[in-house]
Amino acid sequence: MTAQSAQRVSLAAEPPDEGCRHLISSVIETQIIPRLLQAHPNGAGRLTQENDQTIRIPESDVVEFANLCLLNDAILANSFADQLVRDGMSHETIFMQLITPAARYLGVAWETDTADFVQVTNGLMRMHEITHRIGFEYQAGPRKPGPRNRIMLACAPGSQHILGLTIVSEFFNKEGWQTVVEISSSAEGLIHAAANEWFDVIGISVAIESQLDGLETLVTGIRKASQNANVAILLGGPIFTLRHFDATEFGACEICTDPKVAVKLALVIKSAAEQNTRP
Repeated sequence: MTAQSAQRVSLAAEPPDEGCRHLISSVIETQIIPRLLQAHPNGAGRLTQENDQTIRIPESDVVEFANLCLLNDAILANSFADQLVRDGMSHETIFMQLITPAARYLGVAWETDTADFVQVTNGLMRMHEITHRIGFEYQAGPRKPGPRNRIMLACAPGSQHILGLTIVSEFFNKEGWQTVVEISSSAEGLIHAAANEWFDVIGISVAIESQLDGLETLVTGIRKASQNANVAILLGGPIFTLRHFDATEFGACEICTDPKVAVKLALVIKSAAEQNTRP
């Protein structure tokens, strides 16, 4: 298999079978949407204004915005939100009256099969990015180790393959791990996610060769920003099945492409990382 064929596989919108659909539903309905809806202002956004109580964003605007996000049109979706700011709406109003109902709209679209998993996850990623841009973020995650091991699973910037992450997350869930599927599509977003809550291990999936170029920089940024000074980094994904790579090339602990083995390996590298301290 060539790198080009790996790209085609990772980006194909093939319908998931019933088992995969159940996993995707679980991640979308119990994790991605709730974490988006539970975002709170981080102090960077423009909060309530005096006229906010009289402002009501019509349902037609919510549907239009949701559909722009479903189309994964970053320019139009961001422009839509920016226009509301220019019209005098606060970031709080935009989050509460536009993004929140639009996220629920995507949830209904998924449940009723009016949008497929690629469209819904792309739409939620777009809303996630806009939410962060206007100064809102999920803040309920732990900031220190707890009784359960925690892992963040994410795609390296450049190719989003959420289906693969949901399958891997299920293997970790079955072994008692608390998993977070992070849908940020930028290096800055992933680094911020690592800084925002405690993770024992962070798994990064890489699908295509072009994603390797910035991988070492991404891993370094995650390590420096992480709440966990000794976070273990595990790499995986289709690109690592094409030829041999050394994890140290990218500043990571290990590379693994088998989800069953990954769970066991995560415990090993977590234990090893705890013996070290951040330089």
